[in-house]
Amino acid sequence: MQMVSTTRMKTNSKSLALADSGKIGVLLINLGTPEATDYRSMRRYLKQFLSDKRVVEAKGPIWWLVLNGIILRKRPKTSGRAYDLIWNRELDESPLKTVTRSQSDAIAQAFEGNPDIMIDWAMRYGKPSIDDAIAHMADQGCDRILLFPLYPQYSSATTGTAMDNVFDVLKSMRHQPAIRSVTPYYDHPAHIKALADSIRTHHASLSWEPEVTIASLHGLPVDFIKKGDPYQDHCKTTVAKLRKELGFAEWQLLLTYQSRSGRTEWLTPDTEETVETLARDGIKNLTIVAPGFATDCIETLEELHIRAVDKFIAAGGINCSVVPCLNDSPPSIDMLKSLIDINLVGWISE
Repeated sequence: MQMVSTTRMKTNSKSLALADSGKIGVLLINLGTPEATDYRSMRRYLKQFLSDKRVVEAKGPIWWLVLNGIILRKRPKTSGRAYDLIWNRELDESPLKTVTRSQSDAIAQAFEGNPDIMIDWAMRYGKPSIDDAIAHMADQGCDRILLFPLYPQYSSATTGTAMDNVFDVLKSMRHQPAIRSVTPYYDHPAHIKALADSIRTHHASLSWEPEVTIASLHGLPVDFIKKGDPYQDHCKTTVAKLRKELGFAEWQLLLTYQSRSGRTEWLTPDTEETVETLARDGIKNLTIVAPGFATDCIETLEELHIRAVDKFIAAGGINCSVVPCLNDSPPSIDMLKSLIDINLVGWISE
């Protein structure tokens, strides 16, 4: 995980020229992060997150009482302890913020040479906010903004709510910039290849041979899928294409879902239950990859690297290793930049 300067950068590629006179902004958007692990910081972050109707569709006085009277009294403590296990002490921030900034800076360097394309980053929840990032881009003269939600698979609870936030900002602007967004890249060949190469590289670094690999993606309530969310289909497609790229049989790369919470029905099979079942069935060597996360975060570093690995070993497994997310690795930056280039066609000219 590369640590880089917090300075925001305005850049452009030497080989590209603007098709118009104004500047172009490229805004990377990630989910969000608390500012610290203490109770108040966690409560503030969780309240913003869980109050989003795209994330929790429950509403009315009963939900208000449950959220404020139960969840926001207990969960900040447990979530704070989890974040504390993976916190970046050097920069005093979550790894998600560290890596997203690093991705932004690396992409900015890839467009180095001309000040007319501005690369920035923001969080849907917490800081830096989407509101501030768009206002900053507008102040710098960006009349066109390319939005890049860093979620390979689309869900209304991730990409959808990020776009809602952007549109809310635009509604308050007298002079609105033109807007584009990068489409979900769950099946893009560059993404699949980058994932496959990361798995091959990680497996080659191990002193043991994995028998099975789990592709663990963030879970979603089944009701979301029934209402038309394409997320599950996107997840299945990603894993199917990844199997083909790796030459794996279905049993060698299993699709599971993590981060289940509450009493509602969630997508299955569950990651933690699966690792325990595999261990009990005699699998001794297991790897886990998280192809739904562009950056390592609480869901990968705590849920997978710690919790899932511990459960596998406790159930009788011997070796378990988690493939790092693509993060700010050169293949990741090349892949992200290629998607940006595709979506800037017509706004820039050679």
